[in-house]
Amino acid sequence: METKHAVNLLPRAYRDLDGIYEYIAETLMEPGIAAKLVDSLEEAIFSLESMPKRGALRKTGVWAKKGYRQLFVGEFTVLCRVEEAKKRVLVVTIRYSKSQF
Repeated sequence: METKHAVNLLPRAYRDLDGIYEYIAETLMEPGIAAKLVDSLEEAIFSLESMPKRGALRKTGVWAKKGYRQLFVGEFTVLCRVEEAKKRVLVVTIRYSKSQF
């Protein structure tokens, strides 16, 4: 049985989740949809404990070709870096996929 990786969200990733929830719940007035979306994002993020390399390597943008991986969840991209030596996945940011980043 393979050892699980710890999944750590950097402060920016927490802010991103909060911002996604806030925009959908308060600006679009859809708190139920916002909660379901954030739950889906968190479920995908924490699935990296057992499948840390499930996302594709990032090939475009600022984080391209630096070992960062991207995981697509609905219309959002979770950007992370796997640190094998520490058995850890660092979630860097969560962005709307259609944005240029």
